[in-house]
Amino acid sequence: MIALLMRDLKLAFRAGGGFGLGLAFFLIVTVLVPFSVGPQSSLLATISPGVLWLGALLACLLSLDRLLALDWEDGSLDLLATAPLPLEAVVTIKALAHWITTGLPLVLAAPVLGVLLNLPQPGFVWLVVSLALGTPALSVIGTFGAALTVGLKRGGLLLSLLVLPLYVPTLIFGAEVARRGAISMETNTPLLMLAGITAGAVALLPFASAAVLRVNLR
Repeated sequence: MIALLMRDLKLAFRAGGGFGLGLAFFLIVTVLVPFSVGPQSSLLATISPGVLWLGALLACLLSLDRLLALDWEDGSLDLLATAPLPLEAVVTIKALAHWITTGLPLVLAAPVLGVLLNLPQPGFVWLVVSLALGTPALSVIGTFGAALTVGLKRGGLLLSLLVLPLYVPTLIFGAEVARRGAISMETNTPLLMLAGITAGAVALLPFASAAVLRVNLR
């Protein structure tokens, strides 16, 4: 499992679709928002939690089409399906690799970019907590979408259409945690909902993804 994780990490960096691309997109969104809504500090402080969460979500979406496509193209996916390692574990490792190369850098960069959007001081901790708790769900859900569209030509657009509706609950509760934290409100309810979504996705979707892959590989 460790060897597979290291292989996927190396492929993500070599393909250029993980770390750099996601961070660049996140930065572009953060920089352009003040130009589009104006330099009003109060307005930026109000919308910053939602903007940062939306930017992180879209940044995670960028590299999903390459999650399984490279393995499909070179035949590695067929070998992984017949390996002693269960296909559920393979899918889980790929989701973990995606989170390490895409989700984790976004979590670490979010406080710095929050300064550009005038995020209130109490919101920085809650922004990091919500992203750290929610981005694993984005990677696992994205892996399920990639399994559904693997092998399809130009499946990137279809993948986005399939995954975006599944991302909405995570976006709602993640942004709500950051918003409430920024104005020093109680965050327990949206935080528990976000944790429940992540726990449910991590527990159930690897099995669904593996089942879909077995059908596609027949």
